[in-house]
Amino acid sequence: MQHIYRKIRGIPYSQHKRQGNIDGLRVWTEAVVQQTRNLPRVRQACIAKVTFLLPENKYPPNFPNGSDLDNLLKRFFDALNKTVFSEAPGKDSCVISLHVSKVRVKSDNKAGALLEILPVTV
Repeated sequence: MQHIYRKIRGIPYSQHKRQGNIDGLRVWTEAVVQQTRNLPRVRQACIAKVTFLLPENKYPPNFPNGSDLDNLLKRFFDALNKTVFSEAPGKDSCVISLHVSKVRVKSDNKAGALLEILPVTV
């Protein structure tokens, strides 16, 4: 497997959403699948780094630190299970080390996620 680095464009959404743009969940999942479908497949243990690029509206007054990372990651990895992790035994369980962060971006067109995957030998 090669080193993978890709910016996925779109507005990240968490695993569940009960109000607002409910369709955004599907749109984000489809964006991740479409933008990673031609990347190399992971077939071995790896290290993953994900930086979510969240627009201003993901930082409402009642959540000044933005969306929960674990919920953002769940939807993101479920989408990657259809592409880069699709041939790995156990799908995303091949990730043995993970670094996840989020940063605020000024506009929706700068939103997305930075994905980096490095193969490792265990």
